[in-house]
Amino acid sequence: MASLPRHQVLPGFRLTLGYTLLYLSLLVLIPLSTVFVKTASGGWEHFVAIATAPRVLASFRLSFGAALLAAAINAVFGLLLAWSLVRYRFPGRKIVDSLIDLPFALPTAVAGIALTAIYSPKGWVGSLAADHGIRIAFTPAGVLIALIFIGLPFIVRTVQPVLEDLEVELEEAATSLGAQRWQIFRMVIFPTLLPALLTGFALAFARAVGEYGSVIFIAGNIPMVSEIAPLMIITKLEQYDYTGATGIAAVMLIASFILLFIINSLQAWSARRIGRKI
Repeated sequence: MASLPRHQVLPGFRLTLGYTLLYLSLLVLIPLSTVFVKTASGGWEHFVAIATAPRVLASFRLSFGAALLAAAINAVFGLLLAWSLVRYRFPGRKIVDSLIDLPFALPTAVAGIALTAIYSPKGWVGSLAADHGIRIAFTPAGVLIALIFIGLPFIVRTVQPVLEDLEVELEEAATSLGAQRWQIFRMVIFPTLLPALLTGFALAFARAVGEYGSVIFIAGNIPMVSEIAPLMIITKLEQYDYTGATGIAAVMLIASFILLFIINSLQAWSARRIGRKI
């Protein structure tokens, strides 16, 4: 008996792939390629001079270092927050669950102003810290706090669905075999959560590297101290130094791609390892 022809909801592979590549080129590939084209127009020596300027290097260290540290902190506390929301029932749980998405909906400038008002020397938290000789706002610590604020939802929202789908029977079986709580978490729970955790880490890092609105107010923008790389790009544009702006952007783009490629490779490796165990 001849099989009936299969009717696909979407068009054929070639047409679908063509639309996909066209859409990706118009929105991603072509705009990003212009960054490198504009940078190349200034010559290699000009690019090296821009990328290795002390002020630019200091902004790179702050942007990438604070983004990595903020993503790592969010990975720990975001996991704990997702665990509490999934495994426990407590008063105000739905309110807390809704507040996690607030950095997504809140305009970044509003977030920056709010954080500055709280952590400045005259703010509620900042004044308490100032009494002990600790300054938060207008320092790299303020930048770190802003990046933690905007990156937390990425960790929680990527880990939370995996925790909800995690079979409790596996933990009960491990308990019946005499495993302790830490052993259950390390051998049963954490390997399952690791791919999602790495995905959230990559998303939080990518968002933090290019963050501008929520950081610009609390950073203080002190050269060589609390000046982020996106601000350097804006400064170059205000000076009509388009080649310098695209040069800094090109360095950030390459470094971000390499770091994200490493993180995604670790995620794929972790997923394959878990699949082999299953």
